[in-house]
Amino acid sequence: MNVAANTRVLSGMRPTGRLHLGHYHGVLKNWIALQHEYECFFFVADWHALTTHYETPNIIPENVWDMVVDWLAAGINQGSATLFIQSKIPEHAELHLLLSMLTPLSWLERVPSFKDQQERLQERDLATYGFLGYPLLQSADILIYKAGLVPVGEDQVAHVELTREVARRFNHLYGIEPDFATQVEQAIKKLGRKNAKLYKNLRSNYQQQGDHEAIAVAQALLANQQNLTVKEQELLLGFLEGSGRVILPEPQPLLTKTAKMPGLDGQKMSKSYANTIALRDEPSKIEKALRTMPTDPARVRRTDPGEPDKCPVYQFHEVYSNMDVKQWVAEGCRTARIGCLDCKRPVIDAVLAELAPIQQRAAEFAAQPELVRNIINEGCEVARETARWTLDEVKHAMFLNYR
Repeated sequence: MNVAANTRVLSGMRPTGRLHLGHYHGVLKNWIALQHEYECFFFVADWHALTTHYETPNIIPENVWDMVVDWLAAGINQGSATLFIQSKIPEHAELHLLLSMLTPLSWLERVPSFKDQQERLQERDLATYGFLGYPLLQSADILIYKAGLVPVGEDQVAHVELTREVARRFNHLYGIEPDFATQVEQAIKKLGRKNAKLYKNLRSNYQQQGDHEAIAVAQALLANQQNLTVKEQELLLGFLEGSGRVILPEPQPLLTKTAKMPGLDGQKMSKSYANTIALRDEPSKIEKALRTMPTDPARVRRTDPGEPDKCPVYQFHEVYSNMDVKQWVAEGCRTARIGCLDCKRPVIDAVLAELAPIQQRAAEFAAQPELVRNIINEGCEVARETARWTLDEVKHAMFLNYR
């Protein structure tokens, strides 16, 4: 792995318009924490939106800006992370094309979400090359920034593993340069006698004894060598692992705790289920939606006892309430000491309190569309400069840098 890329995080979202509590608890709160720990690149995946909405592209532009406003309102900070739009960085597409030349078709067909999405979205014609290839476009999204970490839930780990396989195949095919041995020898000399001996021992331990800890020790050793360039660090890591120079580092999945934000009906909160609370919904609309939520069907009358585990409202308490409130709700429900409206009141208050500052900031950003566009434009400049460096390196390795 590229020593310099370990702390770079890459993540994106399809532009689906205004975001809801499921997005906030499932993705945005995680991004907000990550932006203060790592170098983060967060992007609007508008090309990915076309894989399922190619017949209705007219809805995408408004969805893009609505989503960006919600990002900023939720606490994603343009000073702490790079925010950009995928289609503004054509290097994504060019790397995707180049990777498609070496990626076996079977790798794409076995991605679990390929068949799952086809079955779930049967009303749409998804028998397209773009839909089959979207996992590889995701790989290009990650590899163009040499991201070391990709925050995902367990259901997305397969996509990161595909990216790792593609990077490994690319490095195997194109990482060996004609003067590779000479470059390695020169880089080892720059380590100094003591560190060069340590490096060679680590290489021997890994290749002859299968000591995987040797790789971690070598990474730390090379990262501390101020006189080595990034390319030389990659070269020596590739030599240690028995391959050529690591041009495209293999990313690692950063498993995140996925907050299971329930919808108003107890299912997962999703626009397709029409059970969402949007971050910018009017407070009166939010209160009405929560007050009319279904509860345990057994509680027909106020005096009927209920079971919290069968009640969608209690799932909201799991997200929003402390232990004391949850105990009060559970006991009151089972003994019919409290009614369903009593149970809902703490949830209503908690949701409104959480969304109040977000809605205030959203109104401020929505009133300044030029500011939002400038934030994205600045992020696009940073992202494109980074992507160009990677693509130049890839084209050089593939002998496509014609003079």
